[in-house]
Amino acid sequence: MMTLKEALTLSPEALESLRAELKSKIEGDSELGAYVGMETAGSGVPIAIKDNIQVKTWSVTSGSKILQGYVAPYNATVVEKLQAAGLAPFGRTNMDEFAMGSTTESSFYGKTLNPRNRGCVPGGSSGGSAAAVAAGLAVAALGSDTGGSIRQPAAFCGIVGMKPTYGRVSRYGLGAYASSLDQIGPMTQNVEDAAILYDIISGYDPKDSSSADVAYESVADKLDPSRKLTVAILPSYLEGASDAVKQGYDKAVEALKAAGHTVVEKSMMDAKYDISAYYITATAEASTNLARYDGIRYGSREEGENLSDLFIKSRSEGFGEEVKRRILLGNFVLSSGYYDAYYVKAQKVRHLIKEEYEKLFEEVDLILSPVAPDTAYEFGALSDPLQMYLSDIYTISVNLAGLPAISLPVDTAENGMPVGLQLIAKAFDEQTLFDGALSLEQAVNL
Repeated sequence: MMTLKEALTLSPEALESLRAELKSKIEGDSELGAYVGMETAGSGVPIAIKDNIQVKTWSVTSGSKILQGYVAPYNATVVEKLQAAGLAPFGRTNMDEFAMGSTTESSFYGKTLNPRNRGCVPGGSSGGSAAAVAAGLAVAALGSDTGGSIRQPAAFCGIVGMKPTYGRVSRYGLGAYASSLDQIGPMTQNVEDAAILYDIISGYDPKDSSSADVAYESVADKLDPSRKLTVAILPSYLEGASDAVKQGYDKAVEALKAAGHTVVEKSMMDAKYDISAYYITATAEASTNLARYDGIRYGSREEGENLSDLFIKSRSEGFGEEVKRRILLGNFVLSSGYYDAYYVKAQKVRHLIKEEYEKLFEEVDLILSPVAPDTAYEFGALSDPLQMYLSDIYTISVNLAGLPAISLPVDTAENGMPVGLQLIAKAFDEQTLFDGALSLEQAVNL
């Protein structure tokens, strides 16, 4: 598949040929389930768009039954930025309903398959975007990351997925899951493409109250894989990882050393606290954000005998099981008598996690971490919701702390599935993050 960097140099005629080729591929491989719609907006370089990012006149449903029939009346800021740079939205990709899930199985449209092994999950919630790029059905794609939803599917499908610093990319036009955690980011074939797409969508946006009004400098034109960095490794984090992930981690460490980077061992607090703080915070915010989908203000309506009955029927019919579960959890932790015991305590732990990262970044430039405990697993392997939540153990602390991170493939397991690891940087230091990632990508030379 042509890279994003190459596609940006194409003539209008060559671009039209590329778009026709992609459309033919997508129609010829509908079984993969990567796409849920083939709308297009403009004639630029085609970029696949996750189904929770607004594109004007497109049906945008966040993978949910309750939003069937909704047509976006405006463009998300990232879409405006794409079009201004000569890129164009090209097809909506599948996702877990309202970005709640790690497998893409909770989508109203059905599951997406992993192109590396169609019996395995592609990860989630941005599984459709990851599968589209990995299968050569997209030059690049946009996803969203609340607790690893870009990085985990990127790792499972063997592509590059990057989560920017919170506030670096506008959330205006992104369907909200947990507002203090969500970030839109690039999913690409390689690190350089990720840097290019990141540059295009980044920057301050006055329409987004959480957008960071800080000085911004482009990254892609300054990429320097020869920079010598200090990288922290976390041996204690590998205790729950599979042999394939441990092997990939060891390979990456040796590659970093061979590239001239300084590798130092560090430790962090038990990740069980990350899990607790994240799921309390995320479900609390989700229950608030999804309260608007009641059949009156937003969402499809199921008629009832009275207003209360209408609400109950509309939400019961419109939401899937995983979304209902997280709404219930969120309402519980915010309820009278439990708010202080759970939600307030989770925010205190979140502050401690952020402080721990800040202290660590006083000594190192980057942190090397697993993305998931194992490679992509077979469908149904994590039927227990608690098991699915625990599978996010390596990614969620990054969102709690608002840091940038990037997942890239470093090895191939014995079962043929890709092994992805993530590099984490301090807030607003995406240049160091991409420099280190490009160096690692070149060093492992997959």
